[in-house]
Amino acid sequence: MVGALHNPRPRVALTFGDPAGIGPEVARVALADAGLAARARFVAIGPARDWPAGASPWDSADRAALGGEGTLWLDSGGPREHTMGLAQAACGRAALDALRAGHELAVAGDVEALVTGPVSKEAMALAGERVEGQTQLLSRWCNGPEVEMMAVAGELRVLLLTRHMPLAKALQMVTAERVVGHLRMLHRGLVEFGWPRPRVALAGLNPHAGENGLLGSEEADVLAPAAEEARALGIDVAGPLSPDTVFQQAARGRFDAVLALYHDQAFIPVKLLDPDGGLTVLLGLPYLRVSPAHGTAFDIAGRGLASPASLLRAAHQAVDWALARRNR
Repeated sequence: MVGALHNPRPRVALTFGDPAGIGPEVARVALADAGLAARARFVAIGPARDWPAGASPWDSADRAALGGEGTLWLDSGGPREHTMGLAQAACGRAALDALRAGHELAVAGDVEALVTGPVSKEAMALAGERVEGQTQLLSRWCNGPEVEMMAVAGELRVLLLTRHMPLAKALQMVTAERVVGHLRMLHRGLVEFGWPRPRVALAGLNPHAGENGLLGSEEADVLAPAAEEARALGIDVAGPLSPDTVFQQAARGRFDAVLALYHDQAFIPVKLLDPDGGLTVLLGLPYLRVSPAHGTAFDIAGRGLASPASLLRAAHQAVDWALARRNR
């Protein structure tokens, strides 16, 4: 890592996401934020037309520049003209190219964190890359480690057992083996981010966590044995607990994180608690990747209405965790 650990401000890669969405506009605002600039140095990555004010053009072959000050700008290529607010193949390709460039910097250890702007699955599909999202891409580019998404809103941290898929399929994937594996991943991730003895909760699947079998047997048949196995491995896990209360308990500090069983079980409380400032982090990658929780917001892109709060929170959190990883 070129000079990074000798500077108290980590070097962070920031991809601008889909050029037709709100990613570039909120990224430019974030990079101009004095509080963020005081904490980190950035490599901003995107098409030439989105070049942020004050950033110095950077040739990725000049690795020595990474040890210097200020924001570097890496032109990852992209369309000179596009229509704001629409999924387009050229914009999908630009988002993919920026993400790949940021990934390569992170894999090489040239940056201590990767913060990614929002992308459009439709635009990436038009560009020939049909994927569930950035999580799947980054896992593939890292040669396929198991990677999962943890969402963060205020003091609430939630790891997903399953991601973007039909609910019926997600429920079929709730197995004791997968629950234990994800509890281990969550425990390791929290330790890495600065919790020496994390307290984890396992959400139930059924209302009231099955009400002792009256409302479903999955808690007794699958989740409780998985929690017991995790405890035998030294993980401090409570549950399965009623999903209508466990997220509130975690948000109030009783638990450091919750393992949720499907996408909406996690993201409904996350987005209710912090609709503008939520973020996600990937566990299982060989590097730190953080992202705002919002999407491309095509409906307001280019109109000056997008809030940078989620990206700012993601960038600040990436700095916090990058520094914690230095000291582990």
